[in-house]
Amino acid sequence: MVRVLAVDDEKPALEELLYLLRSDPRVRSAEGATDATEALRRIGRALEAGPGGEEAIDVVFLDIHMAGLTGLDIARLIAGFARPPRIVFVTAHEGFALQAFDLKAVDYVLKPVRKERLAEAVRRVRDLTEPAVAPTAAAQIPVELGGVTRFVAVDDIVYVEAQGDYARLHTDEGSHLVRVPLSTLEERWASRGFVRIHRSHLVALRRIDELRLDAGTTTVRVGSAELAVSRRHARQLRDLLMRRPRG
Repeated sequence: MVRVLAVDDEKPALEELLYLLRSDPRVRSAEGATDATEALRRIGRALEAGPGGEEAIDVVFLDIHMAGLTGLDIARLIAGFARPPRIVFVTAHEGFALQAFDLKAVDYVLKPVRKERLAEAVRRVRDLTEPAVAPTAAAQIPVELGGVTRFVAVDDIVYVEAQGDYARLHTDEGSHLVRVPLSTLEERWASRGFVRIHRSHLVALRRIDELRLDAGTTTVRVGSAELAVSRRHARQLRDLLMRRPRG
């Protein structure tokens, strides 16, 4: 069961969000705050009480555009706490999804909020909060396409290419540039079967079709791409491929 704090400075929007949250059987409690000061005060009390306290908070549903501190500002402050609650952004604006991802938000829900979409956000939080059913990493990553934010399933990504502080995600249908360093994706997606083969490449282990050894050089074939494997990663990669389930 999930304990929620919803924050929105527009009272009708907050009341509607709380109504939808309280109607979800996976939500134990849902309380509201109309500004950053009240929200941070409640979060502080929850952290002092500990996870078993009556005022404990598992997740904060945050609007982005608010008077004073924005939802992004609040999320950055929360991230500095020792045991911060999880964050779900609820906003009418699509353009902040990449910043939300950088802040490790669990989800990004667009207004007007649909009951089914909110239920999906609650499910994601519940799965992360309850270890018995927790997923190992976020299932999607937001990408910008012509000014519109879309979500790419992590399982559809074949390999990732480093491009400075950015990373290019390669799928069977094309590629997408995201403002996330390769090292960050390596850490987040290790449990989803992604392995580092080179300082410039992260590969989905299940998508490796062929490993080649030629005159001391190691390469892998993933789909139509052939990628170099650095010496420091070659042995670990061979071991992982040997242990990979067949079929």
